[in-house]
Amino acid sequence: MATVDTAPAEPHAPPSPPRSCVPPIQRPPAATRPDKHSATLIGSVQRALRLLEAVAGHPYGAPAKQLARETGLALPTAYHLLRTLVHEGYLRREKGLFFLGDAADRLGSSGAEQKRRSTVADMLAHWRDSIGVPVYFAMYRDGEIEVMCVSDTRETPAVEEWADFRETGHAHAIGQCLLSQLDEAARRDHLARYPVRPLTPYTARDDDALLRRLSRTRRMELVAERQEYALGTVCAAVPITVGATAATMAISLPLHEADRLVPAAQRLQVEIGRHLGSLALSISI
Repeated sequence: MATVDTAPAEPHAPPSPPRSCVPPIQRPPAATRPDKHSATLIGSVQRALRLLEAVAGHPYGAPAKQLARETGLALPTAYHLLRTLVHEGYLRREKGLFFLGDAADRLGSSGAEQKRRSTVADMLAHWRDSIGVPVYFAMYRDGEIEVMCVSDTRETPAVEEWADFRETGHAHAIGQCLLSQLDEAARRDHLARYPVRPLTPYTARDDDALLRRLSRTRRMELVAERQEYALGTVCAAVPITVGATAATMAISLPLHEADRLVPAAQRLQVEIGRHLGSLALSISI
């Protein structure tokens, strides 16, 4: 959660996008984009990309002549580009047939990950606007609390991360919610690395006090904290367990709006339930 610019929004300004995980810009297909700058395009790059697309359409491989015919390239040009793509790892050649290479696979994996992140970001932005609160998404991975995405606006700013969220999981609702989904051994392991330390007068006093609280938290129960991480702020988190992965969606509000906290968190929980399938897929892959 990053420091938030608190300058007032301009009148009639459109809703702000998620500030720490904005989805990638969706560009129209090449065929529908204006071509007034086509003179500046690099033809060899365009031809190489057409070859990559053609190879991707042949899971069992294709020879150079077929690829040249499908892309409308002269055979010598196709051969030259294919050899270059093989050299760079984007294609591989086996018995005269061309297949996608490791470099292309890495691009595909990165693209799929970006799409999953975009799906989560879109959900957070929708809930941010419909509920009127900043929304956070976090996971517990490799023994660490990771805030993956924050969606807020100038009108509904996120909490300032004044103390490292990874080290202060005992104090904020996100960390408490993630720790509540772990078993006893995993909780103690986490606290051995990041022991409880008071951040405000409302923070748990020691490890044992926190462990007792976590043991009383029922599975899939909302977790709320009031001024334990930051004075003047209240937070609530909804647990999301996908297989062995612990995750959470959370919200925060200023103290003077504390009466909205539980109803808003319950509404978020209902919304998560409606979209759990696509959300679980985005988390687990």
